[in-house]
Amino acid sequence: MSSRREFSIALAAGALATTLAAFAQNAPRMYRVGWISLGSPGVPSAFLDAFRDGLKARGYVEGSNVVIEARFSDGSRERADQMVQALVQSKIDVIVSQGGAAWSAYRHAGSIPVVMGYSGDPVLAGFVESLARPGGTRTGMSFLSLDLVGKRLEVLAPILPAGARVAIVAHPEHPGEQNELRYSQMAAQGLGLKLAYFPVRTTDQLDAAFATISSDGVQAVLVFPDALTLEYRDKIAAFGLKARLPTISGWATYAEGGFLMSYGPNLRDCYANLANYVDRILKGANPAGIPVELPTSVEFVINVKTARAIGARLPQALLARADKVIE
Repeated sequence: MSSRREFSIALAAGALATTLAAFAQNAPRMYRVGWISLGSPGVPSAFLDAFRDGLKARGYVEGSNVVIEARFSDGSRERADQMVQALVQSKIDVIVSQGGAAWSAYRHAGSIPVVMGYSGDPVLAGFVESLARPGGTRTGMSFLSLDLVGKRLEVLAPILPAGARVAIVAHPEHPGEQNELRYSQMAAQGLGLKLAYFPVRTTDQLDAAFATISSDGVQAVLVFPDALTLEYRDKIAAFGLKARLPTISGWATYAEGGFLMSYGPNLRDCYANLANYVDRILKGANPAGIPVELPTSVEFVINVKTARAIGARLPQALLARADKVIE
């Protein structure tokens, strides 16, 4: 009787072990995706939300088959370096870098695949070998679409007098900035506009640029979008309001922050698209062979509130072209 009971228990235990093993084999793998940003912790991130939506659209459910380890360095590149190193040590599957955090991922991600959303030219930055064949462990999107550079001057021109002088405020160390300047100069020549270039690295240089712009007959300000000028966005917008000058840049964030206009890539769509890169890598694709893409979704934003404040008259045809009008 005892041996029969022992046999039954052993049989049940074996069946349970087989069931648990089968369940373990069939259970979805839990992927771990790192997100690194120079943004502030605790502040909602529209780009992280867009990336999450992109993952969800591809069948990833947080807590079920994916965990997103989001890290925000509050503007500190040193802290971002440390956060990337910690993600690597935790055996993360892939790292997604937002904006300037791409530099930390470049330096410290090692063999971990990196998907970047980067404002500059990743080839000139040394992140990848080419857009078509990135090589190494990094791929993603570049928001520096030179085809869109001239469009900013095109939408600005209708509210300016003929031969107007436009100030360009830009970060000279931003990879691709010289190409952006060259394309702007070609567009300005075709539109009959004159450009004045103001390289800015610090707040003191920005203040000096403001002083010159105020006294130099400038009639509009074009800001090249990148992490540095985005940091100075509020200050530049306030200057534009005070000087009653139209301001324009390449991302909606600038217009939402008080610039008159923005024309450029829809960054929310871009970050949602980064989920496609992550999906391919998690399924075994080599990032070295996944081409870096340029934006395909463009948005034109006009801040009518700013237009009223500076006395800018916006043609109805221009307003009709806008994807978003901020009242």
